[in-house]
Amino acid sequence: MAKRDYYDVLGVKRDASAEEIKRAYRKLAREHHPDVSKAPDAQKKFTEIQEAYATLSDETKRAQYDRFGHAAAGAGGPQWRPTGGSSHVEFDTEDLGSVFDAFFGGGESFGGFGQGRRSKARPRPAPSREVERDLDVDFEMAARGGKKSVRIAHDGTSRSIDVTIPKGVGDGTKLRVRNAFGGEPRTDLILRVKIEKHALFKRDGLDLLLDLPLTVAEATFGAKVAVPTLDRPVELSVPPGTSGGTRLRLKGRGIEDSTGRWGDLYAEVRILAPDVSSLSDEDREALRRIGASQGEIRQGPGWPAPGASAKSSEN
Repeated sequence: MAKRDYYDVLGVKRDASAEEIKRAYRKLAREHHPDVSKAPDAQKKFTEIQEAYATLSDETKRAQYDRFGHAAAGAGGPQWRPTGGSSHVEFDTEDLGSVFDAFFGGGESFGGFGQGRRSKARPRPAPSREVERDLDVDFEMAARGGKKSVRIAHDGTSRSIDVTIPKGVGDGTKLRVRNAFGGEPRTDLILRVKIEKHALFKRDGLDLLLDLPLTVAEATFGAKVAVPTLDRPVELSVPPGTSGGTRLRLKGRGIEDSTGRWGDLYAEVRILAPDVSSLSDEDREALRRIGASQGEIRQGPGWPAPGASAKSSEN
């Protein structure tokens, strides 16, 4: 029988965040753990949930799964081996521990995955404290990913910490550095990403937005213009008769995230009027003739009728 899609197993969308995946896993694990559920297929469902979470909670394994599906299991996906007549899958022991806490209050023994064994729960470390700081990230590093060294002051001491910036990270994303300062009590560092502005680009998710200046002639007759991207300039075809505000799309020229998804680049047309002082009398007359040949362009519901008087306003 074909395996179920991991996203369906956990009941989440394919673009679910890591936190959404973790919440779904914990909820399902509590419901279907063999020591709690009386359903005859509880062991099977619990193992299926564990397998799905082991893949989707790992950034690399999830990216492979999104590209290759279950075929990715042999190339870095969850590894299975028989253990006492049942299946075993690697999992995040910290997450599973929190599930057992929900079952048994964090201090009692728990069953051995429905096999009838009872073992004493290992004592869990004291909960970590959290310290939040803002992390300024360069626009292009946020798009491409990389490592950034930051100096953090805490409890009267200061230290440098190397932080991995995921590819395509969004503004406001929180990055966790576990036990960032060492020692006890454990203190996790929560870094809120603040993406710095770019001279040309704005972001909308994985899409890039760019203002594209065009001359009147380029917008009227069409043109091929070089447009910057985060990688290298590419040629963009401007159709004849392009109006200001039109968005021209360059597919796949936006930002790539850690799962391999690409955004697009949208160039929004801004038509620049010529400098009047540089026009000859012939140029001015030509522009007036062109304007007259276009007829009335401000018409339709809400617009005053052509020739209607209008009260002047002071700016």
